Amino acid sequence: MEEPLDFEDRRAGDDRRGPALAFSDDDRRSVGRRVDDVVDAAAPMEPEDETIVEGPASMRRRVFEIVTVGGGQSWLSRSFDLFLIGLISLNVLAVILESVREIEQEYRRAFFLFEVFSVTVFSTEYLLRLWTIVESANARLRHPVWGRARWMFTPMAVIDLLAVLPFFLGMMTGADLRFLRVLRLLRVFKLTRYSSAMGMLLAVLRQEAQSFGAALFVMVLLMIFSASMIYLFEHEAQPDDFANIPMAMWWAVITLTTVGYGDATPVTFWGQMFGGAISLIGVGMVALPAGILASGFSQQLKLRRDRFQDEVRQALSDGVMTYEEAHKLANMREELGLSVEEARSILAHSAHGDGTGPAVACPHCGGHLSAELFARTAPGDPA
Repeated sequence: MEEPLDFEDRRAGDDRRGPALAFSDDDRRSVGRRVDDVVDAAAPMEPEDETIVEGPASMRRRVFEIVTVGGGQSWLSRSFDLFLIGLISLNVLAVILESVREIEQEYRRAFFLFEVFSVTVFSTEYLLRLWTIVESANARLRHPVWGRARWMFTPMAVIDLLAVLPFFLGMMTGADLRFLRVLRLLRVFKLTRYSSAMGMLLAVLRQEAQSFGAALFVMVLLMIFSASMIYLFEHEAQPDDFANIPMAMWWAVITLTTVGYGDATPVTFWGQMFGGAISLIGVGMVALPAGILASGFSQQLKLRRDRFQDEVRQALSDGVMTYEEAHKLANMREELGLSVEEARSILAHSAHGDGTGPAVACPHCGGHLSAELFARTAPGDPA
């Protein structure tokens, strides 16, 4: 490139990735032109103690950033997430301990007070999410009425409602129904909001639903075939254990799943031969869903890395990464569940343009922005 690039010509505040947090002009400064500056800003090895300086924002917007997982980097947002994770875990433990008669009788009042406190917190959380959801980046949720109505039917909102519903149902009916108490265990699913691994599992199940359906269909066919054949071979020898095909299905299930409880076993020659063959087939049938799940996880990880890499390419497309863009990339890394090492590797390759990551092009001449270009400024020079 013949002329040095003037990186300050970029438009301040140019946000190409939709609505996000409010940032001050200082946050739209470049993090630096060296590769290390870019990598350290977007994927720091150690958590940053400093918070992003935000511009004026409404109270509803601020509450939205606090209650949204990864919505802000302030200590208040992180503390809120940690508090809810701890409270949910304690609630699950309390439900388990309440099932022990001796513990429940001795600490009944303490359990009740803790339940009232938990329901108060979870109800407040639900109402705050309902109030602030119109601040979401999702355009379908911004309408003050229909946006909130749509959010109430999302899976996580339904889980949030079910987390407090048993308490209010018990209060209204005046009966401490056992199944309502057990329903409190549904609160454990609130943790999926804070677990990228659980989110990835749900994404894999949705992605591979057709494959799992096909495997289940084959399993059902084999189960019916196995139950029919073992009934044919063993009915006369064991009329009690294999009285009919529905009763033989129990043997088919535990044999195909390679559990083999031994409560019903074939005794005839052909029954034993058939049972051995079904056991071998069962090993493959158990491995099939596991293989689908492993393949789906691998594909999801690749998709998440590619998505992060695309965001890095977009952030570096003008040759400059601002603190605002670095903050967004850091949030995205946590949302996607990528490790710091993975993110730093993607950032370094993208900035170097060494062929393993997307090349960064100059917005003026279309030339390649290599590592040397990012390193034009000395370590102490301002970006």
